[in-house]
Amino acid sequence: MYFEVHQPMRLNHFSVFNIGADHASHSNYFNQKLNHEIFEKVAKKCYLPTNNLLLNLINESDGKFRLSFSITGTFVEYCEQFMPSVIDSFKELFATGAVDLIEETYFHSLSSLYDNLDEFEEQVKMHRQMIKRIFNYEPRVFRNTEAIYDNRIAKKVGDMGYKGIITEGTEKILHWRSPNYIYKPVNSNMKVLLRNYSLSDDIGFRFSSRNWPGFPLTADKYAGWMSRADGDLINLFMDYETFGEHQWTETGIFDFLSHLPREVLRHEHLDFVTVSEAIDRYQVVGEMDVPWAISWADEDRDVSTWLGNDMQVACFNELKNIGQKLKETGNDDLINTWRRLQTSDHLYYVSTKGFEDGNVHAYFSHYDSPYDGFINYMNVLQDLKEKAL
Repeated sequence: MYFEVHQPMRLNHFSVFNIGADHASHSNYFNQKLNHEIFEKVAKKCYLPTNNLLLNLINESDGKFRLSFSITGTFVEYCEQFMPSVIDSFKELFATGAVDLIEETYFHSLSSLYDNLDEFEEQVKMHRQMIKRIFNYEPRVFRNTEAIYDNRIAKKVGDMGYKGIITEGTEKILHWRSPNYIYKPVNSNMKVLLRNYSLSDDIGFRFSSRNWPGFPLTADKYAGWMSRADGDLINLFMDYETFGEHQWTETGIFDFLSHLPREVLRHEHLDFVTVSEAIDRYQVVGEMDVPWAISWADEDRDVSTWLGNDMQVACFNELKNIGQKLKETGNDDLINTWRRLQTSDHLYYVSTKGFEDGNVHAYFSHYDSPYDGFINYMNVLQDLKEKAL
């Protein structure tokens, strides 16, 4: 089991009249009040109670219950600024020896999609330094923002020394093959861990859906499904906010989680491993050729979540071009602001997808519409651009 732990830095309302105004400081781009409120709310509903439950489950199972986290730099900044007790609870979990940590980009950004991967590498190194500072640990496994992956990214990550990488187990790349095995990129000796999206989404998305044939999902039922699965390992990857935030306490999600380790361990051929243990234990069964980017987002499982319409592409290109100008100025303060604006969530809010995908995007967005998100974000970028000139 692996969880993504992330909170974005949401923007203030920024009108066209603010662009270039003397009072428009780049530190005012971010809505500190809203960010603080949301972080505290989710910490109380999800992070603190789930961490406490996981700690008890690890202790009760004598460390047989094992899991992994990918924790973003922006999330850690919130912890240190607003609620240090949250990061302390993650330290306590890590100290059990049953928890592994995963590398990613510090800002949960889309920098891996730039033409040049230098900025991507810088943000990964920032994340590495942060994990070393807080946990005194160096992750061996990498997971890109929202599991974005292609051959080019895999080659870069392998060259940086990582032994494993995580991505989505979609039929687009697997075809007839199962995600329940270890694969390798065509151009690297790293091992690839593929998310079993069907079983992962049973918890992350379908758990409380009364229209789903699997409802109600109990721990013994779920463990039974896993016990009958083929392959070497089942990668259950999901947002950490699944527990208590996306799936409220009233749905029974915490009861489910509290019973899961015991029900899984009832089956003699099932156990839990961290991501590092998985790449050590299992051998590669085949190669993966992924010439175009995939991800774990939306039904399409590609990068259309962030680059699926003209507004998103315009913002992305502007963001990329501003960075080149900022790097020339050497202004670390402005470069740091630019990096915060790279967080993938800003473009996620500008998606115009419909149906279920659209509903999920709207749930996370603090804008009235994707068009409001586009105008606000582009206004901020234009102001930053003027500061960079």
